[in-house]
Amino acid sequence: MRTSASVDKPKSDGHRRIVTEALRLTREEGVENWTLRRLAGAVGAYPAVVYHHVGDREAVVAEVIDAVVAEVALPDERLRWREWFEELLTGLRPVLRGAPGVARRLALHGPGVPSALPIIEAGVRVLRAAGFGDESVVVYELLLNQACLFVAFEDDRDLSPGIRERSAELFSSYRDSETKPGLAALGRYAAVADPAEFFGYAIARTLDGVAVRLADRPVSTPA
Repeated sequence: MRTSASVDKPKSDGHRRIVTEALRLTREEGVENWTLRRLAGAVGAYPAVVYHHVGDREAVVAEVIDAVVAEVALPDERLRWREWFEELLTGLRPVLRGAPGVARRLALHGPGVPSALPIIEAGVRVLRAAGFGDESVVVYELLLNQACLFVAFEDDRDLSPGIRERSAELFSSYRDSETKPGLAALGRYAAVADPAEFFGYAIARTLDGVAVRLADRPVSTPA
């Protein structure tokens, strides 16, 4: 019985249909919220058919993640390293937000799917060319993990919107306070907070920290 996605032979029409339907369910409900039986029903087949064409649920999920990551645009390697990652990570957010739960999977287990390989290769190569040397892989993982975690937080918040709304209401009640300026500032921010802007700010500050590390490193040439 197959337990992971097979990448060494052509995909059958049945395989493609199952993955397409699994991707649709993921976009509508989240990658963790559909069952193999539900997927089989959606394609008008028995679960055994899914096992035959793709494998178990984890194999199907791997195919879904592969399809989602394939949508991420690869920046031009002629860009400077910071611009390259700004473009990559900014483009990553809407792709992952369109498939709830995939960001958490990537953050927890890593991008172990074929479509991620060109991104990893290019990203590490860009960092090595910039002078990060033997820290290039660690820096790459830091940047991608942070981006995926921020998206995963958004996905999780969507599951319990009432909690977030109650917190915003609490903070907003202090927005005009003259005796608690810190809470007043937070209240004003909570009223207009935009997740996309916060994501961009967080990525920019993470890149700032990485840039400081690069400046502190001895000058080296890529191997």
